[in-house]
Amino acid sequence: MVIVTKNPYTGEVMDEYEEFSEDTVLNIIGKLRDEQRYWKNDIDERIDYLSDTLKPSLMREKQKLAKLMSSEMGKPIAQSVAEIDKSIRLVDYAVENFKTFLENEYVETEAKKSYVRFDPIGVVYIIMPWNFPLWQVMRAAVPALAAGNAVMLKHASIVTGTSLKIEKIFNTPLFRSIVVKGSRAINFIKHVDGVSFTGSTSIGSKIAEEAGKHIKKHVLELGGSDPFIVLKSADIENAVRNAAFGRLQNNGQSCIASKRFIVHEDIFTDFHRALKEEFERTNIGDPLDEKTLLGPLSSEEQTKTVTGQIDDLKKLGDVEILGSPEGRIVPPTIAVTDRIYNEEVFGPVAILKKFKTQEDAVKLANETPFGLGASVWGDPEDAEKMVPDIESGMVFINKIVTSDPRMPFGGVKQSGIGRELSRYGLLEFTNIKSVWIQ
Repeated sequence: MVIVTKNPYTGEVMDEYEEFSEDTVLNIIGKLRDEQRYWKNDIDERIDYLSDTLKPSLMREKQKLAKLMSSEMGKPIAQSVAEIDKSIRLVDYAVENFKTFLENEYVETEAKKSYVRFDPIGVVYIIMPWNFPLWQVMRAAVPALAAGNAVMLKHASIVTGTSLKIEKIFNTPLFRSIVVKGSRAINFIKHVDGVSFTGSTSIGSKIAEEAGKHIKKHVLELGGSDPFIVLKSADIENAVRNAAFGRLQNNGQSCIASKRFIVHEDIFTDFHRALKEEFERTNIGDPLDEKTLLGPLSSEEQTKTVTGQIDDLKKLGDVEILGSPEGRIVPPTIAVTDRIYNEEVFGPVAILKKFKTQEDAVKLANETPFGLGASVWGDPEDAEKMVPDIESGMVFINKIVTSDPRMPFGGVKQSGIGRELSRYGLLEFTNIKSVWIQ
């Protein structure tokens, strides 16, 4: 079978790739396992690889990789460059901190010596989405490699070229990309030691089922419908500016994008008007143009899904489409409703709701089955009081939700299991081993 990649802006075919056979993939896993037996022994070698090989390679290939990412999935080129820069900062953080994070943890007991050590589990299989084609890979692969594991990447088919480019950038026999369609990805879980998946909740459930069947460690980063709560005390201008970027970044295709805007009734009209004006100023068009903020959705299928969701929202409230749809470009859209809408909208669509009290705001924030991130805008002390009751893995106050190498990333409810990034993410694919010496 052949995998075909297309430019979502022009519709042109970019390349064709032959799928790997099952024997080819199993052979790759075997070679990764052989290499990992030596790789696990020396943390200094692993840290030197990150600083001396991976970082320079990312810097050297930055412009070519950014253009390829934008061409395959439609991300505005300035955001592709920013994604690579963020990935480089992750490497810097790993070099500075991961050796310390992996040191033995001594525990006072009646033993002569007792401690906890962190050993790699073996081969980690990462199944990654197209929306942040480098960053999603980096935040899973870098900690896994640093901990002493080998990594096999199955990337989304529409970014196959990027996937193979990333393998060249990693430039190590401990990291390999495989070319298989998504329907076959699940077949290899039983052959590896752990799996990290980022993607939809429905597919994540199937990944978890297969991993559970074979007792494989798994980390899932799934969908989100993040609330953006605007208190009466908020700086409206600042909140609107961040709301627009939070909703439109990556063409609205981000699990942690601000999606549901829950606004105090006293400032609702002003916020709505200002957000509409901000959306109308958006530069829309060719993702390879550095001025573009909003480009095409990643595929025809994705475009049909989002336009169908807009039609559904029209039945629940007032919808404003601020521009003319063209090809795979969906213009910024605002839907005002007081009804529950539980689907994750993976496109530039903002859903607005009013609230009276902070208790009402929390209730609206929690009415979704997702629990990835949330942001609250207003007086910091007031906002912080809401944090314990918001059902999400992350809460940001006066800042849009973002991933940061220094902080754990992940959600609750149908948004996932486990954490990525920080020390918590690093230890996910280790054997946390207790040692007692009498």
